[in-house]
Amino acid sequence: MLTWRTLTTETTPQWSELTNILAKADDTDEFYDAEDLAEELTEHGFDAERDSWAVWDEDRLVAYGQLRVATELTAEGDARAQLDGGVHPDWRGRGIGTELLGRMEPRALELARERHPAAPVLLRAQGGKEGSDARPLLEDFGYSPARYFTDMTRPLPGEPLAAPDDARIRPFSPDLAEPLRLAHNDAFATHWGSTAQSPEQWADTIGGRSFRGADSRVLMDDGGAVLAYVVCGEWVPRELYISLVGTVQAARGRGLARQVLLATVADAAASGRYDVVDLGVDSQNPTGAGALYESVGFTPVRTQATYAKRPQP
Repeated sequence: MLTWRTLTTETTPQWSELTNILAKADDTDEFYDAEDLAEELTEHGFDAERDSWAVWDEDRLVAYGQLRVATELTAEGDARAQLDGGVHPDWRGRGIGTELLGRMEPRALELARERHPAAPVLLRAQGGKEGSDARPLLEDFGYSPARYFTDMTRPLPGEPLAAPDDARIRPFSPDLAEPLRLAHNDAFATHWGSTAQSPEQWADTIGGRSFRGADSRVLMDDGGAVLAYVVCGEWVPRELYISLVGTVQAARGRGLARQVLLATVADAAASGRYDVVDLGVDSQNPTGAGALYESVGFTPVRTQATYAKRPQP
Protein backbone atom coordinates (compact mmCIF):
# COMPACT_ATOMS: atom_id res chain seq x y z
CA MET A 1 0.00 0.00 0.00
CA LEU A 2 1.27 3.46 -0.88
CA THR A 3 1.72 6.09 1.82
CA TRP A 4 1.40 9.82 1.09
CA ARG A 5 3.50 12.25 3.11
CA THR A 6 5.48 15.44 2.49
CA LEU A 7 9.13 16.03 1.63
CA THR A 8 11.39 16.59 4.64
CA THR A 9 15.06 17.23 5.28
CA GLU A 10 15.34 13.75 6.80
CA THR A 11 14.30 12.12 3.54
CA THR A 12 16.42 14.17 1.13
CA PRO A 13 18.77 11.20 0.50
CA GLN A 14 15.85 9.17 -0.88
CA TRP A 15 14.57 12.21 -2.76
CA SER A 16 18.00 12.71 -4.31
CA GLU A 17 18.13 9.04 -5.32
CA LEU A 18 14.75 9.32 -7.02
CA THR A 19 15.52 12.57 -8.86
CA ASN A 20 18.75 11.11 -10.19
CA ILE A 21 16.96 7.97 -11.37
CA LEU A 22 14.45 10.20 -13.16
CA ALA A 23 17.26 12.28 -14.68
CA LYS A 24 18.67 9.16 -16.33
CA ALA A 25 15.37 7.52 -17.26
CA ASP A 26 13.88 10.66 -18.81
CA ASP A 27 17.16 12.18 -20.04
CA THR A 28 16.65 15.51 -18.29
CA ASP A 29 20.24 15.83 -17.01
CA GLU A 30 18.85 17.31 -13.77
CA PHE A 31 20.92 15.67 -11.05
CA TYR A 32 20.74 16.84 -7.43
CA ASP A 33 22.53 15.91 -4.23
CA ALA A 34 20.62 15.65 -0.98
CA GLU A 35 22.22 18.90 0.20
CA ASP A 36 20.87 20.77 -2.84
CA LEU A 37 17.37 19.47 -2.23
CA ALA A 38 17.51 20.34 1.46
CA GLU A 39 18.07 23.95 0.41
CA GLU A 40 14.97 23.84 -1.78
CA LEU A 41 12.85 22.96 1.24
CA THR A 42 13.82 26.25 2.89
CA GLU A 43 13.38 28.53 -0.13
CA HIS A 44 11.55 31.78 0.55
CA GLY A 45 7.91 31.44 -0.42
CA PHE A 46 7.89 27.63 -0.23
CA ASP A 47 6.03 25.70 2.48
CA ALA A 48 7.11 22.06 2.37
CA GLU A 49 4.31 21.01 4.73
CA ARG A 50 1.61 22.25 2.35
CA ASP A 51 3.34 22.38 -1.03
CA SER A 52 5.18 19.08 -1.34
CA TRP A 53 4.13 15.46 -1.70
CA ALA A 54 6.11 12.26 -1.13
CA VAL A 55 4.73 8.87 -2.14
CA TRP A 56 6.23 5.84 -0.41
CA ASP A 57 6.01 2.12 -1.08
CA GLU A 58 7.13 0.94 2.36
CA ASP A 59 10.61 2.48 2.70
CA ARG A 60 11.04 3.35 -0.99
CA LEU A 61 10.25 6.85 -2.27
CA VAL A 62 8.50 6.19 -5.58
CA ALA A 63 7.10 9.62 -6.49
CA TYR A 64 7.23 13.23 -5.40
CA GLY A 65 5.59 16.55 -6.15
CA GLN A 66 6.81 20.08 -5.54
CA LEU A 67 4.71 23.22 -5.98
CA ARG A 68 6.03 26.75 -6.30
CA VAL A 69 3.83 29.82 -6.79
CA ALA A 70 5.72 32.98 -7.69
CA THR A 71 5.42 35.83 -5.21
CA GLU A 72 5.40 38.34 -8.09
CA LEU A 73 3.38 38.37 -11.30
CA THR A 74 5.02 37.41 -14.58
CA ALA A 75 5.77 39.90 -17.33
CA GLU A 76 2.43 38.89 -18.84
CA GLY A 77 0.56 39.60 -15.59
CA ASP A 78 -0.02 35.96 -14.62
CA ALA A 79 0.14 34.29 -11.24
CA ARG A 80 2.60 31.54 -12.16
CA ALA A 81 2.30 28.16 -10.49
CA GLN A 82 5.04 25.63 -11.26
CA LEU A 83 4.14 21.97 -10.68
CA ASP A 84 7.20 19.73 -10.58
CA GLY A 85 7.66 16.08 -9.71
CA GLY A 86 7.97 12.60 -11.08
CA VAL A 87 7.20 8.91 -10.67
CA HIS A 88 9.83 6.19 -10.52
CA PRO A 89 9.85 4.30 -13.85
CA ASP A 90 9.07 0.99 -12.13
CA TRP A 91 5.93 2.44 -10.53
CA ARG A 92 4.48 4.14 -13.60
CA GLY A 93 1.18 3.02 -15.08
CA ARG A 94 -0.46 2.61 -11.66
CA GLY A 95 -2.25 5.96 -11.51
CA ILE A 96 0.24 7.59 -9.15
CA GLY A 97 0.99 10.48 -11.50
CA THR A 98 -2.73 11.09 -12.03
CA GLU A 99 -3.40 11.22 -8.31
CA LEU A 100 -0.34 13.37 -7.69
CA LEU A 101 -1.35 15.95 -10.26
CA GLY A 102 -4.92 15.79 -8.97
CA ARG A 103 -3.67 16.76 -5.52
CA MET A 104 -1.26 19.43 -6.70
CA GLU A 105 -3.60 21.41 -8.93
CA PRO A 106 -6.18 22.43 -6.28
CA ARG A 107 -3.42 23.56 -3.94
CA ALA A 108 -1.77 25.50 -6.79
CA LEU A 109 -4.98 27.37 -7.51
CA GLU A 110 -5.60 28.05 -3.82
CA LEU A 111 -2.12 29.47 -3.26
CA ALA A 112 -2.04 31.44 -6.52
CA ARG A 113 -5.37 33.12 -5.74
CA GLU A 114 -4.26 33.77 -2.18
CA ARG A 115 -1.12 35.57 -3.32
CA HIS A 116 -2.58 37.25 -6.40
CA PRO A 117 -6.38 37.49 -5.95
CA ALA A 118 -7.12 39.46 -9.12
CA ALA A 119 -4.62 37.87 -11.50
CA PRO A 120 -5.21 35.09 -14.02
CA VAL A 121 -3.51 31.84 -13.02
CA LEU A 122 -1.05 30.03 -15.26
CA LEU A 123 -0.25 26.43 -14.31
CA ARG A 124 3.04 25.14 -15.69
CA ALA A 125 4.73 21.73 -15.68
CA GLN A 126 7.67 20.09 -17.40
CA GLY A 127 6.71 17.96 -20.39
CA GLY A 128 10.19 16.59 -21.03
CA LYS A 129 11.39 15.34 -24.38
CA GLU A 130 9.22 14.13 -27.24
CA GLY A 131 7.80 10.74 -26.25
CA SER A 132 8.10 11.30 -22.49
CA ASP A 133 5.60 9.69 -20.13
CA ALA A 134 4.76 13.12 -18.72
CA ARG A 135 3.20 14.53 -21.87
CA PRO A 136 0.14 12.21 -22.18
CA LEU A 137 -0.61 12.72 -18.47
CA LEU A 138 -0.45 16.50 -18.76
CA GLU A 139 -2.55 16.46 -21.94
CA ASP A 140 -5.21 14.40 -20.13
CA PHE A 141 -5.39 17.23 -17.58
CA GLY A 142 -5.80 19.87 -20.29
CA TYR A 143 -2.22 21.10 -20.57
CA SER A 144 -0.56 21.83 -23.90
CA PRO A 145 2.98 22.80 -24.99
CA ALA A 146 3.63 26.46 -24.29
CA ARG A 147 7.38 26.74 -24.85
CA TYR A 148 10.38 24.65 -25.84
CA PHE A 149 13.78 24.88 -24.17
CA THR A 150 17.00 23.53 -25.63
CA ASP A 151 19.90 22.27 -23.53
CA MET A 152 23.29 23.09 -25.01
CA THR A 153 26.80 21.99 -24.11
CA ARG A 154 30.41 22.89 -24.83
CA PRO A 155 33.49 20.81 -23.98
CA LEU A 156 36.31 22.43 -22.04
CA PRO A 157 38.79 23.52 -23.04
CA GLY A 158 37.39 22.82 -26.54
CA GLU A 159 38.14 25.18 -29.36
CA PRO A 160 40.31 28.04 -28.07
CA LEU A 161 38.53 31.28 -27.27
CA ALA A 162 40.07 34.70 -27.08
CA ALA A 163 39.01 36.14 -23.73
CA PRO A 164 38.00 39.80 -24.18
CA ASP A 165 40.45 42.35 -22.82
CA ASP A 166 37.87 44.45 -21.03
CA ALA A 167 38.59 45.83 -17.57
CA ARG A 168 34.86 46.31 -16.99
CA ILE A 169 34.40 42.52 -16.68
CA ARG A 170 35.05 41.14 -13.21
CA PRO A 171 34.17 38.05 -11.16
CA PHE A 172 31.18 38.16 -8.87
CA SER A 173 31.81 39.39 -5.34
CA PRO A 174 29.34 39.78 -2.44
CA ASP A 175 29.18 43.56 -2.84
CA LEU A 176 27.65 43.00 -6.31
CA ALA A 177 24.71 40.96 -5.04
CA GLU A 178 22.20 43.81 -5.06
CA PRO A 179 23.39 45.51 -8.29
CA LEU A 180 23.26 42.10 -9.97
CA ARG A 181 19.73 41.42 -8.69
CA LEU A 182 18.51 44.74 -10.05
CA ALA A 183 20.20 44.12 -13.39
CA HIS A 184 18.69 40.64 -13.62
CA ASN A 185 15.19 41.89 -12.87
CA ASP A 186 15.52 44.49 -15.60
CA ALA A 187 17.05 42.10 -18.13
CA PHE A 188 14.34 39.46 -17.66
CA ALA A 189 11.40 41.84 -17.30
CA THR A 190 10.28 41.03 -20.86
CA HIS A 191 11.10 37.29 -20.86
CA TRP A 192 8.25 34.79 -21.02
CA GLY A 193 7.13 33.59 -17.61
CA SER A 194 9.79 35.51 -15.72
CA THR A 195 9.12 37.18 -12.37
CA ALA A 196 11.13 39.77 -10.46
CA GLN A 197 13.43 38.36 -7.78
CA SER A 198 13.03 39.72 -4.26
CA PRO A 199 16.16 40.27 -2.13
CA GLU A 200 15.25 37.13 -0.15
CA GLN A 201 14.84 34.98 -3.25
CA TRP A 202 18.05 36.33 -4.73
CA ALA A 203 19.85 35.47 -1.50
CA ASP A 204 18.66 31.88 -1.97
CA THR A 205 20.20 31.89 -5.45
CA ILE A 206 23.62 33.32 -4.64
CA GLY A 207 23.78 31.70 -1.21
CA GLY A 208 23.19 28.16 -2.43
CA ARG A 209 25.92 25.55 -2.29
CA SER A 210 25.76 25.11 -6.07
CA PHE A 211 26.43 28.80 -6.84
CA ARG A 212 29.87 29.45 -8.29
CA GLY A 213 30.66 33.11 -7.76
CA ALA A 214 34.29 32.65 -8.75
CA ASP A 215 33.15 31.53 -12.20
CA SER A 216 30.33 34.07 -12.61
CA ARG A 217 31.11 37.31 -14.42
CA VAL A 218 29.64 40.81 -14.56
CA LEU A 219 30.30 43.76 -16.85
CA MET A 220 29.88 47.12 -15.11
CA ASP A 221 29.71 50.73 -16.20
CA ASP A 222 31.78 53.51 -14.66
CA GLY A 223 29.07 54.22 -12.12
CA GLY A 224 29.06 50.70 -10.70
CA ALA A 225 25.87 49.50 -12.36
CA VAL A 226 25.80 46.00 -13.85
CA LEU A 227 25.16 46.09 -17.60
CA ALA A 228 25.56 42.39 -18.47
CA TYR A 229 26.25 39.23 -16.51
CA VAL A 230 26.65 35.46 -16.44
CA VAL A 231 25.66 33.53 -13.31
CA CYS A 232 27.08 30.02 -12.90
CA GLY A 233 26.47 26.96 -10.75
CA GLU A 234 27.78 23.43 -10.35
CA TRP A 235 25.46 20.53 -9.52
CA VAL A 236 27.54 17.74 -11.08
CA PRO A 237 31.29 17.59 -10.38
CA ARG A 238 33.36 19.18 -13.16
CA GLU A 239 30.25 20.39 -15.03
CA LEU A 240 29.81 24.16 -14.98
CA TYR A 241 26.23 25.23 -15.56
CA ILE A 242 25.42 28.71 -16.84
CA SER A 243 22.22 29.48 -14.99
CA LEU A 244 21.61 33.04 -16.17
CA VAL A 245 22.82 35.31 -18.96
CA GLY A 246 21.45 38.80 -19.30
CA THR A 247 21.89 42.37 -20.47
CA VAL A 248 19.92 45.28 -19.05
CA GLN A 249 17.48 46.64 -21.60
CA ALA A 250 19.20 50.02 -22.00
CA ALA A 251 22.51 48.36 -22.92
CA ARG A 252 21.32 45.87 -25.52
CA GLY A 253 22.69 45.82 -29.04
CA ARG A 254 26.32 46.39 -28.01
CA GLY A 255 27.43 42.75 -27.81
CA LEU A 256 27.94 42.94 -24.05
CA ALA A 257 26.40 39.55 -23.27
CA ARG A 258 28.75 37.95 -25.77
CA GLN A 259 31.73 39.64 -24.12
CA VAL A 260 30.79 38.37 -20.68
CA LEU A 261 29.98 34.91 -22.00
CA LEU A 262 33.33 34.69 -23.78
CA ALA A 263 35.11 35.74 -20.61
CA THR A 264 33.18 33.18 -18.55
CA VAL A 265 33.89 30.25 -20.86
CA ALA A 266 37.53 31.19 -21.46
CA ASP A 267 38.20 31.58 -17.74
CA ALA A 268 36.43 28.30 -16.93
CA ALA A 269 38.53 26.50 -19.53
CA ALA A 270 41.74 28.03 -18.18
CA SER A 271 40.85 27.11 -14.60
CA GLY A 272 41.08 23.37 -15.24
CA ARG A 273 38.20 22.78 -12.84
CA TYR A 274 35.67 21.76 -15.47
CA ASP A 275 35.33 19.33 -18.36
CA VAL A 276 32.18 20.81 -19.84
CA VAL A 277 29.95 23.86 -19.61
CA ASP A 278 26.17 23.60 -20.09
CA LEU A 279 23.20 25.93 -20.40
CA GLY A 280 19.56 26.00 -21.45
CA VAL A 281 17.87 28.44 -23.80
CA ASP A 282 14.29 29.34 -24.61
CA SER A 283 13.76 28.45 -28.27
CA GLN A 284 11.75 31.66 -28.68
CA ASN A 285 14.15 33.87 -26.72
CA PRO A 286 13.52 37.42 -27.98
CA THR A 287 17.19 38.39 -27.81
CA GLY A 288 18.41 35.62 -30.12
CA ALA A 289 20.37 33.89 -27.37
CA GLY A 290 20.51 30.56 -29.20
CA ALA A 291 22.58 32.00 -32.03
CA LEU A 292 24.84 33.70 -29.50
CA TYR A 293 25.59 30.43 -27.73
CA GLU A 294 26.25 28.57 -30.96
CA SER A 295 28.75 31.24 -31.93
CA VAL A 296 30.69 30.50 -28.74
CA GLY A 297 30.81 26.77 -29.47
CA PHE A 298 27.72 25.41 -27.74
CA THR A 299 25.79 22.64 -29.49
CA PRO A 300 22.21 21.43 -28.80
CA VAL A 301 21.84 18.10 -26.98
CA ARG A 302 18.12 17.91 -26.14
CA THR A 303 14.90 19.90 -26.36
CA GLN A 304 12.22 19.74 -23.68
CA ALA A 305 8.76 21.23 -23.53
CA THR A 306 7.11 23.33 -20.87
CA TYR A 307 3.40 22.62 -20.71
CA ALA A 308 0.84 25.13 -19.45
CA LYS A 309 -2.84 25.49 -18.68
CA ARG A 310 -5.10 28.41 -17.82
CA PRO A 311 -7.83 27.12 -15.51
CA GLN A 312 -11.26 28.69 -15.61
CA PRO A 313 -11.79 31.43 -13.00
